[in-house]
Amino acid sequence: MDSWVRFSGQSQAKDRLFRTAQYACTLLGYTLAKGGAGTELLSKVKQLEGHLSLGRKLLRLGNSADALEAAKRAVHLSDGVLRLCITVAHLNRAMYFACDNILWAGRTGLLPKLDQDKWSQRSFRYYLFALILSLTRDAYEISLLMERESRAGGGAGKISGGSLSSPFQENGELPPNASTAERTGLLRPLSAHLHRRLLLLVAVLRANPPLTLDLLKNLLDIFIPLDRLGLYRTGPGFVGACGLSSSILGLLTMVYPWLKLKP
Repeated sequence: MDSWVRFSGQSQAKDRLFRTAQYACTLLGYTLAKGGAGTELLSKVKQLEGHLSLGRKLLRLGNSADALEAAKRAVHLSDGVLRLCITVAHLNRAMYFACDNILWAGRTGLLPKLDQDKWSQRSFRYYLFALILSLTRDAYEISLLMERESRAGGGAGKISGGSLSSPFQENGELPPNASTAERTGLLRPLSAHLHRRLLLLVAVLRANPPLTLDLLKNLLDIFIPLDRLGLYRTGPGFVGACGLSSSILGLLTMVYPWLKLKP
């Protein structure tokens, strides 16, 4: 088991390096195309990107088992929301890796009649679901930390001055005879409250680098399946930039393990 863990860790490090190079090629190809580079050069960059993608699929063989093991561990978490988000996210990753393995078999000729477009779309759907759940988990943890920080600060999140009498009508609108001063005075406490919440959010993110790194990585990654599935087209340049940036953040968690969000 120890040897497998070491081998898996090495494969993950190589996968991160390959991923960084792959999206660097995507961004480079887009930049060269915009700059009017020759067809032969663009073809070579595209070919290199394809080889790196295929190499990553080879390195990810067996990752479904790792994802299932992670899901089994997450089932025992005490927090119900974290247990649901992390477990289902790992299950979606397991399905994503399984589809990726089938795609690898198709591209290497082991499954010559495989509908690669269909399996690629299926793979990206599982990837998107996993990222949505991971972002939900990040948002939940941020809300918990903000609430804890607010309580520790003596209820700083509350609007000072107690309850305010509201000039709103029953339909939720200000009366037509309300003065500009009344409107401005009503918005000022709301603006101050939002400002305090924003400062609290920044403080929480600065105090929790692993959570901040995971949030940024997931936000960058989510544009990749959105573009591939046609849900939100951003183009190869933007996808390449997002993929390269998130890959660099992922490499940081390999070099500095304390930056990896746990559990």
